[in-house]
Amino acid sequence: MYALCRTLAACLLVLVACAPSTTGIPTPGPGDPMLHYTLPPLPYAANALEPSIDAQTMTIHHSKHHQAYVDNLNKALTDTPLQRIPLDQLLRSASALPPAVRNNGGGHWNHTFFWRIMTPAGRSGAPSKPLLDAINASFGSLDAFKEKFAAESMGRFGSGWTWLIKTPTGLTIVSTPNQDNPIMDVSPVRGAPILAVDLWEHAYYLKYQNKRAEYLKNWWNVVNWAEVSQLYGQ
Repeated sequence: MYALCRTLAACLLVLVACAPSTTGIPTPGPGDPMLHYTLPPLPYAANALEPSIDAQTMTIHHSKHHQAYVDNLNKALTDTPLQRIPLDQLLRSASALPPAVRNNGGGHWNHTFFWRIMTPAGRSGAPSKPLLDAINASFGSLDAFKEKFAAESMGRFGSGWTWLIKTPTGLTIVSTPNQDNPIMDVSPVRGAPILAVDLWEHAYYLKYQNKRAEYLKNWWNVVNWAEVSQLYGQ
């Protein structure tokens, strides 16, 4: 009888773990590990993006702002079932998340992505042929894409991000507020991000003050087109 009860209890745990969440958030399994996030190192030196982005801005942006998102995300997740769900899965149900998890989780995900798609000055390269063909098909030309990307970025009121995303119908530009991103269910257009620019003032204010347009113009000099092309699929 005892063995039967243990078997029934184990089955019940599996059923609970597999049951759909009423909040839209995935339900962790009973054996899923608790996750703890850490600040990833920059993939280059803090001064490697000069003169487009200065070393002091990079240092503060990474070691202070990004670190704060990591710390606050871990704090918000501690002793909750959400601590067992990988971040990218959590963010897909952003509308159902507590604000502290959505905001800090988005901040951690977005910044980790942002560092990845930049590279030291002089190594920016160019889009691969498949990516360039997709850009031409969606926007007419690379220059036209950059103009539309800049216009979307300048039109973002307050803080946020602008993204180039891959969708089933092609490439699309979308802007999101605060620390939202296109993998979230709150995004006006959803898709796989392949490029992004941070529009929060802490990303550029020390060097450019209120000149967002100048920041955006110079930022293209440090875009890692090889990484963007890989994210696109070639």
